[in-house]
Amino acid sequence: QVQLVESGGGSVQPGGSLRLSCVASGTIYATNIIGWYRQAPGKERELVAWITGGGGTNCADSAKGRFTLSRDYAKNAVYLQMYSLKPEDTAVYSCNVYLFISMSDRREYWGQGTQVTVSL
Repeated sequence: QVQLVESGGGSVQPGGSLRLSCVASGTIYATNIIGWYRQAPGKERELVAWITGGGGTNCADSAKGRFTLSRDYAKNAVYLQMYSLKPEDTAVYSCNVYLFISMSDRREYWGQGTQVTVSL
């Protein structure tokens, strides 16, 4: 069984920073695709940043220049560093991971979500 545990959310003022963490535990053969999504009240879920199977990182236009994705292979962790936060970044942030629990068994997992609130 694999679990994803997120942390690092909170409340900050506009212009502030937060670092979100997503740590995977359990039987993991290999990690494939990792993504950070967010969903604000009344809005559709949005893909914010992701790591491809080849290891490349990408950000949505709304996050470019402000959000950075990094990874710690030893800890099975991925981090979303967010700078220059804006009120419109307020949302529940969730990590989504496609990983292999064996050589041929790829599965999708979601974290529980962590709230990010940006306001005065």
